[in-house]
Amino acid sequence: MNAPESNGADPSSGPTASSPHQPIDLPWTTVEHYLGRGLGASYRLSATDKPFVSYEIADGGRGIALHVEIGGRHRAPRSPLPAVHIDQVAQGGRRMARLTTPEPELLRDFHDLLLAVADRIVVDGQELDRAFDETVHGWSALLGKPRGMSPQKRIGLHGELAVLARVAQVSGWRAALDSWVGPIGEEHDFALGQADLEVKTTASEPRRHTIHGVGQLSETSGRPLWFASLRLTRGGAGGRRLGDSIKATRDAAAAENIALGRRLDWLLAAAGWDPDQLEDERWTPRDSPLVLRATDMPRLTAEDLPAGSIGRIDHVTYIVDVTGLPPAEQSPVIDLSELTLP
Repeated sequence: MNAPESNGADPSSGPTASSPHQPIDLPWTTVEHYLGRGLGASYRLSATDKPFVSYEIADGGRGIALHVEIGGRHRAPRSPLPAVHIDQVAQGGRRMARLTTPEPELLRDFHDLLLAVADRIVVDGQELDRAFDETVHGWSALLGKPRGMSPQKRIGLHGELAVLARVAQVSGWRAALDSWVGPIGEEHDFALGQADLEVKTTASEPRRHTIHGVGQLSETSGRPLWFASLRLTRGGAGGRRLGDSIKATRDAAAAENIALGRRLDWLLAAAGWDPDQLEDERWTPRDSPLVLRATDMPRLTAEDLPAGSIGRIDHVTYIVDVTGLPPAEQSPVIDLSELTLP
């Protein structure tokens, strides 16, 4: 396998040459090195006498792709998966099928999928359509019963921990843990003094967030509800893994009182955290959170439903985009500017 073509980055580790008996080896840490620094790179995975197959890392940390040469009358196969797109591009005078994902939270898992497809092409000599179909079929059978937290939930927990640590800086860990009510089934994530706070975190460029239910952005008992939109980006070697942030948070809580460390463990388990779940994605805040009053943003509440529908509509999930909305002039909850991951 050829060395990467890039704009100057020097990752600590890289892929090794493939052979008919050796699977492709492109560690995620290498890919993350480029993504975290916003650098592009191209790894040729196929031998020089074989149809061109390459792993592409886009400039600006915008994502990853697999390029597979298609010749003759062949067309790029269609993807049955909404999280995997396949289209056709030109590269170096060749017709190439390009596999990408529109979901930045899934890049780590998508990386493994791309290598599995490439391995079937480069090592086993399969055509792209068969390699893709076999990989999707195998993964679907294996993951019929998902285990652990989804990538979106891990991103969300990371954001909540950042807010939790900020609350602890102001009020101490006992009060901070008292305020973190989302894991115990309350409608909103934090109950802070005289106001509530809902925290949403995304790894995408737009501030698009999934809202679960008509009550998630509704004020309760006359308490003001505030909404914090957090954006994370790939941090490379300088970023924080969720496990790192959890350990730092627990150590800080236990340093105040050992019982608080145990209480945090219980809250993390209630939130869905599995300490045995493997994860090696590193994140860093893209910018300061956008804080809004819930009443000043697009939302659905029970009052927006047609008359007579309460109790008959069982579940509502929608996506709200708050990109470009002006922040609240003053938040009565807590200052989240310059927020860092624990």
